[in-house]
This record gives sequence, structure tokens and C-alpha cells, in this order.
Amino acid sequence: MTDSADLITHRLRLRPPRPEDAEAIFSKYASDPGITRLLGWPRHTKIEDTQAFLSFSKSEWARWPAGPMLIESRERGELLGSTGLAFETEHQAATGFLLTREARGFGFASEALAAVTALAAARGVQRLYALCHTNNSSSVRVLSGCGFRNEGVLARFIVFPNLDDAQPQDVYCFARDATGQSANTLILRRR
Repeated sequence: MTDSADLITHRLRLRPPRPEDAEAIFSKYASDPGITRLLGWPRHTKIEDTQAFLSFSKSEWARWPAGPMLIESRERGELLGSTGLAFETEHQAATGFLLTREARGFGFASEALAAVTALAAARGVQRLYALCHTNNSSSVRVLSGCGFRNEGVLARFIVFPNLDDAQPQDVYCFARDATGQSANTLILRRR
């Protein structure tokens, strides 16, 4: 992770995950059926699943100018969730976010998404998008509030592995022109 950066906002620190984060990621959100229910990746059932994610994360940071990030409280340093960028090309990336149960309802998702959007612009992303299950009203509110435009429903687009229904589900596609976002909401700290 030679070109990694911490993103600092008013209340949060966003940073690439490290191997020593495995237990906290696993116990705080990745193994929680309630948190992972409407996510596109399978709930972690063993710590090795989380370690595989950490290997994937490291490879994404090596390949692209950004990758998965953890959301931490600046004040206490506790893990609050995750976000990041998933590059498809040098000009297009996807994003998403999740919070631990204790971190919900405080505006952390919006604060983290604004920082990631600014990071995307700083890294040259032209189109930033996010997909969310049509029943995920909390994510819809956050995405809309952060300037993402609902481009419509992608019918039967993704199988959500943590739902009982193994059929492809409908998702909203939210997107924005990342270059229009001001980068003054964060401070980049090179390591």
C-alpha cells in the first residue's frame, strides 16, 4: 500500500484495512447477519473469510489509486464500519458503505460517503456509482443526500447471498459525476 492515504473528516478517519483489523472487522460487522443482510458479499462465517477480504483489499490498493477503507471514530479510534472505492476503470468506480449497529443514526454514513466522493474526484474518477437493494431505504436516503442521482432500477440484477431468496434482486443504481465534488471536506495524509 505504497500510495495509500488516510481521509480525515470532522469526526472520522477512513483508512485502508490492515491484517491486524481482522478480528474487529469480523466481530463488529462482517459476521453480523443483520448488517450483512442487504449486502452483495457473503456474510463472514469464519475469520478466514475476513482474512481473505484483507488480502483482496491489499491487492486492490496495489492495483488502483484507492480501495476498501475502514471507517473509524477520530475521537476514540473505534471501528464504525467500512466504505471505499472499487475501480472498474481509471475513470469509473463503485462505492458503498456499511456501519456497525452502534454507529447508525449519527450521520457517519453521509460524512464517510462525502469523503470517499471527494477522494474519487481527487483520483480522477469521472463516474462514481453505488448499487443498493430497493428495500434499503437508509442507503437510499444517504445516497440522495450526498448528491447521488437515482438512475433507475436494474431489474433482477444481483443475487444477495445473505437473503433467503437466491434469485437475482432488483437494485437502484445511484450515480454522480465525481469531479463536481469539492475536495475540501478531507485531508489526505500520505504514509
